[in-house]
Amino acid sequence: MRRAKEKLSIVGLGTWQLGAGWGQVAEEDALAVLDAAVAAGVTFFDTADVYGDGRSERLIGRYLAGNPDADIFVATKMGRRASLDPANYTLDNFRSWTDRSRENLGVDTLDLVQLHCPPTAVYTSDAVFDALDSLVEEKRIAAYGVSVETCDEALTAIARPGTASVQIILNPFRLKPLERVLPAAAEAGVGIIARVPLASGLLSGRYTKDTVFAADDHRTYNRNGEAFDQGETFSGVDFATGIEAAAEFGALAPEGATSAQTALRWILQQPGVTSVIPGARSPEQVRANAAAADLAPLPSPTLDAVTDLYDRRIRSQVQHRW
Repeated sequence: MRRAKEKLSIVGLGTWQLGAGWGQVAEEDALAVLDAAVAAGVTFFDTADVYGDGRSERLIGRYLAGNPDADIFVATKMGRRASLDPANYTLDNFRSWTDRSRENLGVDTLDLVQLHCPPTAVYTSDAVFDALDSLVEEKRIAAYGVSVETCDEALTAIARPGTASVQIILNPFRLKPLERVLPAAAEAGVGIIARVPLASGLLSGRYTKDTVFAADDHRTYNRNGEAFDQGETFSGVDFATGIEAAAEFGALAPEGATSAQTALRWILQQPGVTSVIPGARSPEQVRANAAAADLAPLPSPTLDAVTDLYDRRIRSQVQHRW
């Protein structure tokens, strides 16, 4: 990853769950998740200024203040607390947004700031990337990247010389980034952060067609893209199809591994992936996710079976959209 710390754990921690959008998580439980992550060897936290309107950042900031010797790389995101208008992506706004994140996290310089799935037009704006370069020069941020919805947006961002990282949905239900995005990022020296790695929990194998999520869980209120991009929820796969496909995927798990760990292991085997950022709501989940890094590589027949599963059940729903 260009202009970022040398060592990020290959399994990081996504902290959307600790802010909002997945049901309530008490502050003490959130801090216990962060503590368990570090104890399990996780050195990379991913957050955003919009998660709980800053709650996730503030929780991480509290953890960092209480653990000053913890060598944690924190990536945050900006841009979705304002309306998604390309005119809002200005240097003045970037300064204001990053100043708020620096205060929330209790740091002088943010390790990595990512544009948070901005409008597509933003990726082709020279002024936007000049402004991001200015933030680096002013030492508000050490590096910048983007979080994208589509592969085309990722490729446009990778072509920018200052882009350190691209965060993109990548999991056994979202294979399109393997075709062009990961090779382009590897050639350019751009890091790949794999998000939504468990397809909003589908790939954990814990849900059935009768599962009901809380009203404040995005898996209820954004199932069809009512609140934000549909691809963020269950990777854009309809729930019934996802449940059936997840059951088939779970049968591919090696002995001693869970379905979720198998999905994470699959992601880690993809050339060019820098880190995968599963979320967690409990210390047990954190430890199980981190343990995926220690699994033996999945054999070729399993990799082939994942591709076949995608082609048969998933491709027609997602390949043409993202």
